[in-house]
Amino acid sequence: MTMDIEKQIRYWQDGAISDLEAAETLIQNEKFLQGLFFCHLVIEKALKALVAKVKQEVPPKTHNLNYLSERAEIEIPADIRNFFGILTRFQLEGRYPDYKPEIPSLGECSKHLTKTKEILEWLTRKL
Repeated sequence: MTMDIEKQIRYWQDGAISDLEAAETLIQNEKFLQGLFFCHLVIEKALKALVAKVKQEVPPKTHNLNYLSERAEIEIPADIRNFFGILTRFQLEGRYPDYKPEIPSLGECSKHLTKTKEILEWLTRKL
């Protein structure tokens, strides 16, 4: 059975776009931790689309953005790699109830949302 790579790529791209809308809504409604959790999902899914394209396989079941970028064979600039670290703090909160990061301000969350959009556009251009 052959895998439809284009279908895989579309699946991950569509998920990233949908999750970006969710992140925007959550942050606008002051659900900051949840919104940033979705920002992480946006980047994770965009990277998984790239992994599917580059490797011609289903992406690995991981949430590690740096690992996914390595699998996608793309060079990640230092500022984006640092941002991956920020987002990782917030994806942990959504998965482990005893992990409680400091809740960022609306201004910080808006900045993170903008950066997420920029990275999504950058990754999408690589597809």
